[in-house]
Amino acid sequence: MASRAGTVAQPQDLVDLTALLDAYYDVSPDLSDPGQRVAFGTSGHRGSSLKASFNEPHILAITQAIVEYRAGQGITGPLYMAKDTHGLSEPAQNSALEVLAANGVHVLIDARHGYTPTPALSHAILTHNRNAAPGAPQADGIVVTPSHNPPGDGGFKYNPPHGGPADTDATGWIANRANELLENGLRGVKRIPVADALAAGTTGKFDFLSSYVDDLPSVLDLNAIREAGVRIGADPMGGASVDYWGEIGERHHLNLTVVNPTVDPQWAFMTLDWDEKIRMDCSSPSAMASLINRMSDGAKFDVATGNDADADRHGIVTPDGGLMNPNHYLAVAIDYLYRHRTGWNPQSVIGKTLVSSSIIDRVAESLGRKLVEVPVGFKWFVPGLLSGEGAFGGEESAGASFNKMDGSVWTTDKDGILLALLASEITAVTGKSPSQLYKGLTDQFGDPVYARIDAAATREQKAALGKLSSSDVTATELAGETITAKLTEAPGNGAAIGGLKVVTENAWFAARPSGTEDVYKIYAESFKGAEHLKQVQAEAKALVDGVIS
Repeated sequence: MASRAGTVAQPQDLVDLTALLDAYYDVSPDLSDPGQRVAFGTSGHRGSSLKASFNEPHILAITQAIVEYRAGQGITGPLYMAKDTHGLSEPAQNSALEVLAANGVHVLIDARHGYTPTPALSHAILTHNRNAAPGAPQADGIVVTPSHNPPGDGGFKYNPPHGGPADTDATGWIANRANELLENGLRGVKRIPVADALAAGTTGKFDFLSSYVDDLPSVLDLNAIREAGVRIGADPMGGASVDYWGEIGERHHLNLTVVNPTVDPQWAFMTLDWDEKIRMDCSSPSAMASLINRMSDGAKFDVATGNDADADRHGIVTPDGGLMNPNHYLAVAIDYLYRHRTGWNPQSVIGKTLVSSSIIDRVAESLGRKLVEVPVGFKWFVPGLLSGEGAFGGEESAGASFNKMDGSVWTTDKDGILLALLASEITAVTGKSPSQLYKGLTDQFGDPVYARIDAAATREQKAALGKLSSSDVTATELAGETITAKLTEAPGNGAAIGGLKVVTENAWFAARPSGTEDVYKIYAESFKGAEHLKQVQAEAKALVDGVIS
């Protein structure tokens, strides 16, 4: 049967919102099942009420744990709270407010009763803390979002005063305390009714949209975009950026069209992803099919962009190249920014995750800039963005951020709106599309072929992969080339990568276990073509299976 990937969702594909919301309030987790306990991945706790992994008891317990964590850390400033457009986000925000108000925490929610992108929350935390008097209480935040996950999922993420994702020390403490509270039947959780929480003197409002949109000229050359008349098509994909794009166009007088302003917690307008699920992944050609087709059917945009549900990821569609591979766009963005941001620290480094394309390494070398390669997870870029020593950080999964024109911090979380607008600045300043510029980079550095595959693995095998050392790998060659590095720690900061990366002159692969499924992921790249990549992938799987079985 033909795949329905890239076709519009049908009624049978849609989540039952009534069942989803009923389960949120009515279902309690079975704590003997690890999948129903609180567990923070790289982007917070995620799950579905229909699977008893994201229900009201989880949110009450996590929020109380955050209250206790911030008290232990001496964090006494306001807590900014954002939510996206997923069906579970509003009830989860309400549950959290009940706990926060009962504990006397000063909470700031959206003044417009709307949705707040993750980068707007990060920007708000950083702006508050930068403007606070020395020694004044610091702010932090909570984002209620599962990012690009399907409509039946919910997510809950904590951002400490540095504005970015919490590190594993923080999330580990919060998760352990939340599970303790769940095991004790939520004894120790303070709570008041949501109406009282909303009316509490400690609950206030904040205009996230104006704070973010009005500050954009400090980080982007909007004058160039406006003067060049770049025609922008922005697709919020039913997510939290929906009101932001219209305001960006209006306030900054850009030639910008919001392609689809619809908000629907079922996402009935979406085209199905590669596995025939609804997933707001703006880096996926299947999920982005509507916008891609609009461009190919003659839509008069110079740049079209998409964002996931919390707008921390970006998708770039050009008239001549279609949807850009995220790695390709990262390389173009880095090459452009480090040549045009004269206010940045001339010694600032380039940050990338170790599963991002090696063409970035070659671009960095040509710029005379140091490359810092870190494990998967945007939290690793936070210190550099804060200090200006790492003015750009990017992930292969279409998440990145960079600093303001003067080198000061913009956000310490991924900013899909920023990277989408950068594509228009690049077009305006260079007169070329990002895809044309990428072709120029490949002419200079070679044209790599990149892919990710999943391979089945038991829980025990995944644990073994996460604990590998380089000495466990005895092979000396990969796909006909001498192995030059076997990495279980990131070269940029020495942090464990939770897997393995093997490098040769013209290729590499990285294998790491999935945090949510019984698979491990193999990322691979070759500068010698598609057939060589297949050889790398096959040998990588055999090599990994040999050391974890």
